[in-house]
Amino acid sequence: MQLITATAGTYRRPVRPIVSGTLVGATLVAGGLSLAYLAFATPMLEWLLPRGRTGPAQVIFGMVVMALALVAPLTFIAVGTNRLARLFTSLRPRESDRTALERLADSLPADVVGASDVPLGDGRNIPVLLIGPFGAIVLREAPSPSMTRVSGTAWEARTRSGWIPIENPIERASRDAERVRHWLSHDDRDFLVKTYAVVVTRHGQTLERSATCAVVSADELPGFVASLPAQRSLTGSRLADVLDQVREAVAGA
Repeated sequence: MQLITATAGTYRRPVRPIVSGTLVGATLVAGGLSLAYLAFATPMLEWLLPRGRTGPAQVIFGMVVMALALVAPLTFIAVGTNRLARLFTSLRPRESDRTALERLADSLPADVVGASDVPLGDGRNIPVLLIGPFGAIVLREAPSPSMTRVSGTAWEARTRSGWIPIENPIERASRDAERVRHWLSHDDRDFLVKTYAVVVTRHGQTLERSATCAVVSADELPGFVASLPAQRSLTGSRLADVLDQVREAVAGA
């Protein structure tokens, strides 16, 4: 699946902390290896240890030298390796940092184009919009079951101040799909874009679909998208026109 992104707003990690962190970690590892080489591959340790008859002071000095010879290299290597490991781990995007669209991109058909946080000009953006031969899909993730509850027909979210009412995700996705349908309908267009509303449930979560909104799991979404019939009136040139509208909206956000 192709992605439409606002490249101008893409976040990039500062280079200086990465370079300095790498240098510090590499220096610590190199220092530890150097100390280990000097202690065990050269006569330096033998020169430092007292010889012949020794008194208490010489014994203590020898114990300190041996302790440093054993502990210092390992400490330097461990600290440096840990620093490098944490740095390299931080460079990889965490699953929690990825958008819903990025997590689903590899599983969706190749002829689908997706965009995140699409502005419609009315103050409320669309979190995920999929465009393809079928038309358009407004995609929303269901809220976490651990942070929400359903009281009758009302949805509530847990906050520090207690439970507060929130929108029903099924109804909101349906309203968003209607907004997208109107947004894609220009006065100079002689066709309408079929628009679907879909809510993606979380693991183990069960929601009832409505007449205007489908409910699928993340594993079921690729099959659902592939099963949608192609919109005959959405020709190649018309589809390109719709994609241009989405790109312009995302780029101008």
